[in-house]
Amino acid sequence: MVLAPIKTINKAKFVINSDIMTDLSAKYLGLTLKNPVIAASSGLTGDIKSIKKLESNGIAAVVLKSIFEEEILHQVRKKIREAQEDSMMYSELSETLDYIDLHIKEDTLNDYLNLIRQSKKETFIPVIASINCITDYEWIDFAEKIERAGADAIELNLFLNPTDQTNKNFEETYLTISTKVVQKVGIPVSVKISPYFTKLAKVITDLSSTGIQGIVLFNRFFSPDISLEKMEVVPADHFSHEYEYLNVLRWIALLSKKTDCDLVATTGIHSAETIIKQVLAGATAVQIASVLYLKGIDYLSTLLKDMENWMEDNNYYYLSQLQGKLCQESVANPAAYERRQFMKHFGGIE
Repeated sequence: MVLAPIKTINKAKFVINSDIMTDLSAKYLGLTLKNPVIAASSGLTGDIKSIKKLESNGIAAVVLKSIFEEEILHQVRKKIREAQEDSMMYSELSETLDYIDLHIKEDTLNDYLNLIRQSKKETFIPVIASINCITDYEWIDFAEKIERAGADAIELNLFLNPTDQTNKNFEETYLTISTKVVQKVGIPVSVKISPYFTKLAKVITDLSSTGIQGIVLFNRFFSPDISLEKMEVVPADHFSHEYEYLNVLRWIALLSKKTDCDLVATTGIHSAETIIKQVLAGATAVQIASVLYLKGIDYLSTLLKDMENWMEDNNYYYLSQLQGKLCQESVANPAAYERRQFMKHFGGIE
């Protein structure tokens, strides 16, 4: 947007040329997006009807609903148990179990590949496939099939249970899966991670050096609660709350200048103000889901308009002017993002 000076007696004032539109375009995974708002992997990105509605309301890209390795393996194990209980179907020398394993996996994977093809055929926005994987076995080969189906990128939704008390090296597993997929495909690869690491900063910087082009912070998982009326364990809220963006913002601000890839914010993003805050902290883009469930897909247009209005009111004309403006390296008080500030304000430490 162009600033035109207007002469006054004592000083020059500036007005905005209203003919020039605010530019919300962003870059993520090497893809050019019309704005920084991406639909996160969820039920809203699991069918072509919803994906087309997201596009018509202004979404910049979609991450398809994840295909879950754990879920497929559970289906396989269930069918195999049923086969083993049926003496007519199963014998030690039969190939029934191999057939079940292959059949279930192929059916599920083919449905997913068809969704990718349909999305690319019927929409004009980038389509990012999502694999929720826990091992580095055949999922590496499936990544190749995703690429051939036409996906613009792959998001590895990696989750290893933090309650696991074995000696598994979770960090090494993340690095191994990421490295193998990057070596296997030619399209961009991103990784969606949880905050449950002993040295989160090191994990993020190490992951960024594997060749991936993006890291999404953070996964939000099922949380249990206790019902005092029913005296039983019940699910907590399925959707994120607005305040949940704070932890994500902190880590993006701390690491956005220290990684070799894009950082994307997700969880707790319910308003244009929060999107702008994440971009100021250094996020390349944001992913949203809960707010679309709570307020409807149509609310997307409101989010984008509110972003434009804020930028115009504050004399920003390109989203790139905001990106990283308030990350740790760019603020006057970098320690503001560190934990000792909590001690200063609440522990009497100056």
